[in-house]
Amino acid sequence: MSDEELLSWDETVFRDEHVFEIDYVPETFRHREEQTRQLQYALRPAVRGSRPLNAMIRGPSGTGKTTALQLLGSELQTRSGVRMAHVNCQVDATRYAVFSRLFETMFEYQPPTSGISFKKLFGQITDRLVENDEVMVVVLDDVNYLFYEDEASDTLYSLLRAHEAHSGAKIGVMLVSSDLDLDVIDELDTRVQSVFRPEEVYFPRYDEPAIVDILQERVDRGFRSGVADATILDRVGELTAETGGDLRVGIDLLRRAGLNAEMRASPTVELEDVEKAYDKSKYVHLSRHLRDLSETETALVAAVTEHNGKRAGVVYESFEAKTGLGYTRYSELVNKLDQLGIIDAEYTTVEGRGRSRMLTLAYEEAAVRERLA
Repeated sequence: MSDEELLSWDETVFRDEHVFEIDYVPETFRHREEQTRQLQYALRPAVRGSRPLNAMIRGPSGTGKTTALQLLGSELQTRSGVRMAHVNCQVDATRYAVFSRLFETMFEYQPPTSGISFKKLFGQITDRLVENDEVMVVVLDDVNYLFYEDEASDTLYSLLRAHEAHSGAKIGVMLVSSDLDLDVIDELDTRVQSVFRPEEVYFPRYDEPAIVDILQERVDRGFRSGVADATILDRVGELTAETGGDLRVGIDLLRRAGLNAEMRASPTVELEDVEKAYDKSKYVHLSRHLRDLSETETALVAAVTEHNGKRAGVVYESFEAKTGLGYTRYSELVNKLDQLGIIDAEYTTVEGRGRSRMLTLAYEEAAVRERLA
C-alpha cells in the first residue's frame, strides 16, 4: 500500500461510529415483522386508555427483543396518556429498585435513597398515574435477574395488583428474558400465576442471510463508502452465525474491524482485520456479564478460575477465604453464575465421596482471567 493510500491522522473509516454501539436503535427493523405485530396487539389497548395486555417476550441474546420494545416505546411516547418505563433488571434486581426506577420515570427525578417505605413509593407512583389519567407500560428487561435474586414474584404481584391497591391505576407488564432454561410461569408463586396470563412472543435466532441483511444497514450508515465490501460482510455474518446468531457479536465485530483497519492506516477493512477482531468480539457476552456482577460474584468467578474443574467444596474454601461468606450464600451464587452461563455446575459421582458438583468455566480460562484483571 502506497503512502497515498494510507489514512492520515485526521481521517477515519467511520461515517458514524455510534451506529456500531450496542445502544444504537436502527431506523429500520428487519426480520421481526411478526413479533412486532404481536407486541402491537398487546399494547394497542394502552393507546385507547385501557390497561395493555401483559406479555412474556423470550428468545436468545441479540435477537432484537429490546430493540423492538424501544422502537414501539418511541411510538407510544408520542401519544398522550401512555408512559413506558424500561427497567434493566441486571442493574435493578429488587422490587424496591424496580419501583424506584418507575418513580424516576413518572417524576423525572430519583426518589430519596432512604427514609421512604415501599408502600409510600408505590402509592406516589399510582397516585400520579391516576391524577394524570395515564397508562404505564412496565418493561422488565432481563427479568431472569429478578428470579436469580428471588425478587420476581413480589415485584410482579405488586405490579399486577396495582389496580386493586389504587382504583384507576392502569399498569401493564412486559417481561423480557434471554434465559431459555427459565420457565417463568412455573417459577412464580401461585398467587402471581393466578393473575399473570401473558401473551407469549418468541424471538428466534437470526439465520445467516438475515444477519448479513441487518448488518448491511450498519455498514451503510456507519462506514464511509467502500470501506467494507460484500466479502467482509459475508465473513462477519458467518462468524456471527457460528457464535449463536447474536447480532451484538456482529455489530461489535464490525466496529473492531474498522478500528483495526485504522490502526493499519488503511482506508478499507480487510479479512485480516475481521479475524483479528473476532478474538475480542466472540467474548462480548462474557465481558457484559462480568461487568454487571457484584464484587462478591466477581470473587466467586475468580475462585472458580483458580480451581477450574474442581469440586464445589474446593472452590468454596478459596471463596470463603476471600469473602467470609457462608456456604448457603455461596451455593446461591453458584446457581446464579450457572444460570448466567459463566460457569457450568454439574453433578458427577466422585469415588469415595458420592455425588458432588464440579465447577468449570464456560469460557476459555485465559479469556476470563484477562477480563477479571
